Amino acid sequence: MKPQKKQGQRIKEKILMINQKEISDFFDKAAPEWDAHQKRDTEKIRTILDLAGVRKGCDVLDVACGTGVLIPDYIFLEAGSVTAIDISSQMISIARGKYPETTFLLGDAETYEYDRLFDAIVIYDASPHFPDIERLIKRLSSFLRPGGKLTIAHSMGRLKLDAHHSGSAKKVSLHAMPADELKEIFSRYLTVTATISDENMYQVTGILQ
Repeated sequence: MKPQKKQGQRIKEKILMINQKEISDFFDKAAPEWDAHQKRDTEKIRTILDLAGVRKGCDVLDVACGTGVLIPDYIFLEAGSVTAIDISSQMISIARGKYPETTFLLGDAETYEYDRLFDAIVIYDASPHFPDIERLIKRLSSFLRPGGKLTIAHSMGRLKLDAHHSGSAKKVSLHAMPADELKEIFSRYLTVTATISDENMYQVTGILQ
């Protein structure tokens, strides 16, 4: 009988298996029907963005923006500017068609050379698709202004999130880590200001002091 692999080893092996081409291909194929399957909870999103520090006049970076799901919320909150990035060319194409006044970037959020700093960086409903979450947090934290906030958030609880990604997106997704573990990673680069993990929501936010 072969010895069972430990969970940590399985996770590391899956991280190595996930690659950017697979992720971009998956979302390119999903893009045409993406908006039709969206279920928005505006009140929950506004709570997330309030904790994320999105305010009137602030400069926002929306990471893994998809078809621009949060753009109407940034507009409503009167953000000063919105820069949105995604690895999927088809997602970006659809988003640009809907919101031509927003700056959209096609590329890997983790390695992109941004030419400015931001007051709020938001990763919404996307973190399981990043193979190395600490590397992402470390990188994006370097593009915050002093007092700026970085947020990873989902509009559902962690268990429901894992179930959601157990279907067609399984090959391009990792399990969401417990919020306390994510908080510990955040604390290496930022001061944590919010940690929420319940049946309805998952969010960790940190501020650059």
